[in-house]
Amino acid sequence: MSEPRPRIGYLGLGLMGAPMAQRLLKAGYDVVVWNRSKAKLGPVVADGAQEASSPADLARQVDIVLMCVTDAKAVEAVVFGEEGIAGVNGPRALVDFSSIHPEAARDLAARLQVANGMAWIDAPVSGGIPGAENGTLAIMAGGDAEDIDYVRPVVMNLCARLTHMGPTGAGQATKLCNQIISGCTITIVAEAVAFAEKSGVDAARLTEALKGGFADSIPFQLFAPRMAAKEFEPPYGTVLTMLKDLDTVAAIGDEVGARLPMTSNAIAVMRETEARGDAEVDISAMIKSFINVQ
Repeated sequence: MSEPRPRIGYLGLGLMGAPMAQRLLKAGYDVVVWNRSKAKLGPVVADGAQEASSPADLARQVDIVLMCVTDAKAVEAVVFGEEGIAGVNGPRALVDFSSIHPEAARDLAARLQVANGMAWIDAPVSGGIPGAENGTLAIMAGGDAEDIDYVRPVVMNLCARLTHMGPTGAGQATKLCNQIISGCTITIVAEAVAFAEKSGVDAARLTEALKGGFADSIPFQLFAPRMAAKEFEPPYGTVLTMLKDLDTVAAIGDEVGARLPMTSNAIAVMRETEARGDAEVDISAMIKSFINVQ
């Protein structure tokens, strides 16, 4: 006789969290949800999720807690704040899909282990909203191998691959490598689209022309058409989110002596986008920093 499926809790129903929770519901899991803003609970509850009154209330009802919130401050509040997860004994593991500093992940994991014995798996994701909706995310995980094997059947409903990268914090460090590559790539795509336009080339045809070549990539295929059309909705990911991660990259780079000239240039362009008031729209709005330069 097979073991019963674990009950799942999901904290944080933003642009990424809501479609991830909905995928678990479609896969047949019992899902309990909580979000700081109740307005975002509606669609997921309508799909069959049960609403919890607090993170602690959620934790009392489930075997595995999944979480995707804005930053380390939000993670700490949900886990260790009033009515937080740390005050509950019960769930075996917390899987944090948020992107935070690797050292913060290690610190929070150690504190949670002392508080209630829960395992912490840092499991940031890559693939944006389309990946969350389609279950094609790439997830890079840090933590104990046995704990990751325990949550793997659940998490694989959300991703194309889940890779164990090492101990706690290793998932976050790997995500920062991802952000260096993707953040710099999106910036270069904006530069190329603007160059095409100024050179008299139909920028809308770039993805068709370069598909399969060395310049091709998922960010190129996703964002170049948006940049060419100057259409930035719905958002696939924001400058604000990318800047948060690249600022962490820059801080760690200073600590360890890593040269980051490309990342520094990408950050500078994103700062221009932020100053222009486009930090919370789609990251493809970076194109404005290039087409407005005389």
